[in-house]
Amino acid sequence: MTTIAHDAAPTGYAHEHAPRLALAELVPDFYRAMVRLEAAAAKDLDPTLYHLIKLRASQINHCAFCIDMHSKDALAEGESIERIVQLSAWEESRHFYTERELAALALTEAVTVLTDGYVPDEVYAKAAAHFDETELARVIAGITVINAWNRIGVTTRMTPGHYVAGQYRK
Repeated sequence: MTTIAHDAAPTGYAHEHAPRLALAELVPDFYRAMVRLEAAAAKDLDPTLYHLIKLRASQINHCAFCIDMHSKDALAEGESIERIVQLSAWEESRHFYTERELAALALTEAVTVLTDGYVPDEVYAKAAAHFDETELARVIAGITVINAWNRIGVTTRMTPGHYVAGQYRK
């Protein structure tokens, strides 16, 4: 894997953009609150499922930094390359995922996109059939948190390619 420095690019590659601002340094109280929110959402949520949720929302939101981060973390925790690669086409690659994961992915898409201005009843009902109320609440919390992180990452133009798996864990 090629890692590109902020100020240089290998011959033939596009120049790497620099981040727009360092949100964590400028509003550390907000950043710490987001980290706590992430920890609360992740509590008792299956880590494999949460990686899929974070990756899929990040793909939809075009958050390259989060895709980089969560792919590396998922791989480090034993997720297969195949499942990560197929995630962007999960509806056509259903056989790579459990029914429970498929329900969470559908809910992730519905909550992330909100194209119709609401989460369709059938998507919610399918998720509710695979998760008890507390688990479903955690899935929704996880989807909400990654969407907030994606908006931070995209807006501040966080640069992918430099994250090391587990880097932000304490």
